[in-house]
Amino acid sequence: MHPLQKMIENRRRGIVDGICCVCSANEYVVMAALDRAERAGRCAVIEATANQVNQYGGYTGMRPAGFREFVYGIADRMRFPRARILLGGDHLGPLTWTGLSEEEAMGRAEALVALYVEAGFAKIHIDTSMMLADDDHTARLPDAVIARRGARLARACEEAFARRKAAEPDAEHPVYVIGSEVPIPGGTKTAEALEVTRPEDFEATVTAFARAFREGGTADALDHVIAVVIQPGVEFSNDSVSEYDPAAAQTLCRSLAAHPNLVFEGHSTDYQTRPCLRSMAQDGIAIQKVGPALTFALREGLFALSMMEAELLPEDRRAHFMEILDAAMTRNPMHWKSYYQGTPAEQAFQRRYGQSDRCRYYLAEPDVKAAAAKLMENLRGTELPLPLISQYLPLQYQKIRMGELRADPVALTMDKVGSVIDDYLAAFAPASECFL
Repeated sequence: MHPLQKMIENRRRGIVDGICCVCSANEYVVMAALDRAERAGRCAVIEATANQVNQYGGYTGMRPAGFREFVYGIADRMRFPRARILLGGDHLGPLTWTGLSEEEAMGRAEALVALYVEAGFAKIHIDTSMMLADDDHTARLPDAVIARRGARLARACEEAFARRKAAEPDAEHPVYVIGSEVPIPGGTKTAEALEVTRPEDFEATVTAFARAFREGGTADALDHVIAVVIQPGVEFSNDSVSEYDPAAAQTLCRSLAAHPNLVFEGHSTDYQTRPCLRSMAQDGIAIQKVGPALTFALREGLFALSMMEAELLPEDRRAHFMEILDAAMTRNPMHWKSYYQGTPAEQAFQRRYGQSDRCRYYLAEPDVKAAAAKLMENLRGTELPLPLISQYLPLQYQKIRMGELRADPVALTMDKVGSVIDDYLAAFAPASECFL
């Protein structure tokens, strides 16, 4: 049985089971995810998005097979079993080709999902909610159109899996997630009150996809649909968070009882408190996705190490990570200019500290990556005084004192990110066979 279908079975037995999906192509974040999975004895779910990883390389320069090898390479170095890694594809569809006609955009989307399935991705989010060039932009895209396009991608997935199964008889069928009533990827500019998905809209999505799958000749794929993406009322902006309100989502979550083989998938759960994540899990939002909060924690860790470096080394030996990162962002504002408003000083503050964490788009740039590596090298060769760690990374200081963590810059950084993942691990019952 697919591990994620086992999660559904556990929930039917009354266990508050679920998964945290780590959506990131950052090496330190992946390392932290695998570290936490190892400690908990669980699987790790690592996801890539359609604009991040696609047949043209996306903004990471990786195709699906390349992303798989990137994650596996980290796992091998950490001696983490590949068999306990579940790869996911997020927002797979015509997301990056909305300026094209339906036929051209969907053709590219079919090739995209096929590559993900052939590369062994275990969880596929089919997302056809976006309008294309020849759609009527004055009206809401009908559920029937979204579902028809989704069925077309499901067929491409099924055909791709048949090819993979022929080559790898032990290959396990991927599971599917449908729907896309989600917060804006990366957070909004202002986290205002959000409208929770209406139960009737959830039901309409399930009905439309079931009909389209059957009419499109992919009825068998319905057996592998495990979740529907909904808006549970969570979101974040640069400086605020819309926290989960169980009362506001009560009617929606009750409607899940009529679908015992499904759970909800919640996006943009970043920065939710541990009790909020637990409430979401209890209410059926069993797949919780997180991305920016992890690289935000990474950025905090790297900034903290930079502050320590400034105390320990002369200026001419420092990595100047903070300055090099901001220079890269200033040089190419494409990834942050629509998120950070105000005066130049206000924008500079948001570039560094905004919760939308647009920094993550620049961490892989050669000069920024080199500065981070030099920062780690500088501090590895320097004894890190405990009072300095206490000043800038107080939680990690406590763990060092208790013998749970080494005073090593990489270990400190991984634990800073891992502390966010710990909140998700705590959202699920400890007695369950749940997964990271």
